[in-house]
Amino acid sequence: MSETNTQSETETESDAEIDTLQILLIEDNPGDARLIQEMLRDTEELAQRVSATESAGRTPEINRETRLEDGLEGLESGPDVVLLDLNLPDSEGLQTLETVHEESGKTPIVVLTGVRDQQVGVQAIQRGAQDFLVKDEVTSELLVRTIHHAIERARQEHERQRQREQLEALNRLNRIGHDITHAVITTETRADLEQRVCDRLAESDAYRFAWIGGVNPGSDRVVPKAAAGLEDGYLDDVDISADEDDAAGQGPSGTAIRTGSVQVANDLEDNAEYEPWRDAALDRGYRSSAAIPITHEDLVYGVLNVYSSSPRSFEGPETTILARIGDVIAHAITAIERKDALVSDAVIELEFRVEELAKPLIQLSTSEECTIELDQLIRGDETLLAYGSAEGVDQEVFRETIEETDGFGEVRFLAVRRDAFEFELVAPAAVSLFETIATHGGRVQSATVDDGEFRFVVELPRGRDTRQMIELIQEQRDDVTYLAQRTSERSEPNDTGSASVLEEELTEKQRAALETAYFAGYFDWPRESTGEEIAERLGIAPATFNQHLRTAERKFFNSVLGE
Repeated sequence: MSETNTQSETETESDAEIDTLQILLIEDNPGDARLIQEMLRDTEELAQRVSATESAGRTPEINRETRLEDGLEGLESGPDVVLLDLNLPDSEGLQTLETVHEESGKTPIVVLTGVRDQQVGVQAIQRGAQDFLVKDEVTSELLVRTIHHAIERARQEHERQRQREQLEALNRLNRIGHDITHAVITTETRADLEQRVCDRLAESDAYRFAWIGGVNPGSDRVVPKAAAGLEDGYLDDVDISADEDDAAGQGPSGTAIRTGSVQVANDLEDNAEYEPWRDAALDRGYRSSAAIPITHEDLVYGVLNVYSSSPRSFEGPETTILARIGDVIAHAITAIERKDALVSDAVIELEFRVEELAKPLIQLSTSEECTIELDQLIRGDETLLAYGSAEGVDQEVFRETIEETDGFGEVRFLAVRRDAFEFELVAPAAVSLFETIATHGGRVQSATVDDGEFRFVVELPRGRDTRQMIELIQEQRDDVTYLAQRTSERSEPNDTGSASVLEEELTEKQRAALETAYFAGYFDWPRESTGEEIAERLGIAPATFNQHLRTAERKFFNSVLGE
């Protein structure tokens, strides 16, 4: 209990020290200094006027210096007001004021003059002093009123200046947002758009540097994609991640990507938690920064980072405008990606390696030096059918290996050649993974077991969030390793009527019936599979299979032969 009370008392004393009015008196004349100190010693009125807090009833604290040099050092403690005699042992006249004014920043100055120096007092106000007092005419009431008015006028001036600067910043950002919107309309590629955004931000005198980063699939590292301004090797010296468990992911960029909200560091000198990139930023003169997420719906395109040489450059309404700029960029990228997807046959392929699924088959590929390829996966009601081929292995050895493999069912051989064969395989173990991939817009394009490795390739339309797909697959199976990403030509062009009817007109069950019949050799002569065998594989009645197949055939042929 006593420790708690002591802490509370200490905090109260500390708060009192902070709220005490601090006056810096720079006066070399002992008599004049003593007079000023006596006038303020017993008065509580000044503190009550200046501050409305409970601790404002205390008398002001006066720190006196007799030389200009020492007075300048006293400014470092941050006094609330300076009482300044112009004639000091090491400085005289208005030069004394100019020197103090240059160093004092926002601190108001009240000049102390002699009776014959009233004109000098007027000139002092013109050069930055808030007011002046004639020493021989000073009374306690006049002194209190003058100090109070000096502090209040300084506050109002600083508030007006802050509002002007904020208005200028908002107008500047609005102009930048307008120019970026124009760039969106006239830009053909994503890379060009991202570069133009960075160039426009760096053109502004308010910002030193801007860059856009994207998340490297599979590693969570944020890699630069476009940059402009005074970079000075900054991006080479910092390591940024989107992983919240990684120290490199604790800064504004990683947090912005994870949360989808603008992250601001308004004074990097005070943000020690942003190590280690903070030191690299300060070394290059960056004092504040903003990280703006570039996201659209469930797509995370990256993050826009802007740096300023001034502290507190991103406050209040500015963050709202920055967030709007991020939304504009994201919508533009979405539109560009969709347009590219419509006019291009290119797709994104993600390659993975899986360690534990079908381990006996993986071992077989090493011992028999064989290759097993799965070319087509078809989802039934309760299972997954895989159609593929094997080369370099005996059929019976392959069948025995399948029987030893957990999660794999019956295998049926469809076509046999001298050194290879085609097969149909029931693979219920892969159903959940297959569903996850299909639900998020992808499909397993192929799978291969060769040389002791089981690899599979997932195909995605351009513009989809590859990082999200990688995370979903790795969440499904912790033995999956992401290997590579590449762009390739679409394996099934979607600009033909046949592809269109498969994608748009057939129901899921009709398409499963048609594809299974095709890959199971139902249309071959002689037939590799009967209707009853296919219906059994799909887990439906033969009559139901026949109905789905006939409906799918009619729609398919109508798309090819009809009007």
